[in-house]
Amino acid sequence: MKLVWKLLQQHISPGQLVGFFFANLFGMMIVLLSVQFYRDIIPLFNGNDSFIKDDYLIVNKKVSTLGTFAGGSNTFSPDDINEVKKQSFAKKVGQFTGSDYDVTASFGMKGADFHFSTEMFFESVPHGFVDVNSHQWSFSPGSNEVPIILPKSYINLYNFGFAQSRNMPKISEGLMNMIQLDVTVKGQGKVAHFNGRIVGFSTRLNTILVPEEFMKWSNENFGKGEHKDPSRLIVAVSNPADANIAKFFQKKGYDTEDDKLEAGKTTYFLKVITGVVLCVGVVISLLSFYILMLSIYLLVQKNTTKLENLLLIGYSPNRVCMPYELLALGLDAAVLFIAFGLVCWERTYYMDIVLQLFPQMNVPTVWITFLFGVAIFVGVSIINVIAIRKKIYGIWIHKS
Repeated sequence: MKLVWKLLQQHISPGQLVGFFFANLFGMMIVLLSVQFYRDIIPLFNGNDSFIKDDYLIVNKKVSTLGTFAGGSNTFSPDDINEVKKQSFAKKVGQFTGSDYDVTASFGMKGADFHFSTEMFFESVPHGFVDVNSHQWSFSPGSNEVPIILPKSYINLYNFGFAQSRNMPKISEGLMNMIQLDVTVKGQGKVAHFNGRIVGFSTRLNTILVPEEFMKWSNENFGKGEHKDPSRLIVAVSNPADANIAKFFQKKGYDTEDDKLEAGKTTYFLKVITGVVLCVGVVISLLSFYILMLSIYLLVQKNTTKLENLLLIGYSPNRVCMPYELLALGLDAAVLFIAFGLVCWERTYYMDIVLQLFPQMNVPTVWITFLFGVAIFVGVSIINVIAIRKKIYGIWIHKS
């Protein structure tokens, strides 16, 4: 192996390899930094809410004093819903279905000496709009358990209002599995009791959400049987930054909850900018990869006579390929680890600023970015090995 390497390294150009190394290092660093920066920043725009996706808007009609006294309706008629569906920006439209019966919930905590009850309400949206595992977000008639998603604002109201004024224990999201939620449903002379299982808390939904199956079943069994038009719609949009959305909503007098349209625009532009930077890094990496392949091909071409002699005296093609493969794999591995180290170092600077502004945010892990880099390394390495072997085997077959 040492003898083969000494024979083949005579024509290696250090300048070409150094150029490839730094070009690939720069490209890999841009790619990994773009991925990690996006993962670090995006929770600030969607509030770590995985239940309702970024491109979903919750729409309602504006409530005016004149309309209230004049008996105007703030619900969406079938014609209103069809009009929204026909808009170019709308991929799909769903409606909120409300409970048509009385709901009472009793709250308590295991091991804590407090308990209280309150009247509440339920709403549901079609399954395609809720990003929860199907086994966690389902209901079958006869089941005594109902999955529930609560607004995160309810926790804040309880912790900083109710609990603080009465010296009661505060509740964190991590303790939600300890909450005992007993739900009582009343309607049409019927009463039913359920165990509420809190699936999570949402920052984007200002309602108490239950599965669509439970809403249909409970309205049929406990509801008044009256048809009610929805007061809110949930709209999936292809591009939250589309100017036609704001124009249409303004023309029709529609509102989006909590300015999610503006947040959607910000998130969309963040994705676009990250995508552009990521593409630049990929282009630089591809160019550096091309430089490496060109360098190896030139090196093999210069050593064609030596390679033929080595193959003729009994060296196998695999053994002749090994020095070139080790050279390519070694450079690629060094690029990966150095680039990842530089990304972690650069990340400490912007994360210090982010954590000062948002001390409550959960810091994402860096290992997903590292695995992304490993995937790139494996893909590039496989292509390098295939190209080297193809060239060497071509010489061997031709000589034979």
